[in-house]
Amino acid sequence: MSVLPYLVAGWIFLVGVYGMATSRDLVHAVGCLSVTQSSTYVLLLAVGYREGGTAPVFSDIAPGSRPVVDPVVQALALTDVVVGATVTALLLALVVQIAKRHGTTDPDALSELKG
Repeated sequence: MSVLPYLVAGWIFLVGVYGMATSRDLVHAVGCLSVTQSSTYVLLLAVGYREGGTAPVFSDIAPGSRPVVDPVVQALALTDVVVGATVTALLLALVVQIAKRHGTTDPDALSELKG
């Protein structure tokens, strides 16, 4: 078992978090959040990978004769993609409304939002 996919997932996560922490624009922050979430795709692929595994379809082979990949992990990855796209669309819609109302997407310039 290789640790490389886990290291790649961690690296992508750290790059996204660093981008969010240093972002000076709301659109850039949303993009960095999407990069951070994409690290979960790599992590799920690493968890569900099986050496020599095939698709979990048992119509032509007997169960247990060959290793198959975990279908639950595949379903989780698909759900993760859908949730990520939805969250990104919602956050970008909020950024558009902030830009319309305040005329900027710079978080420091949004003085009315400071509490």
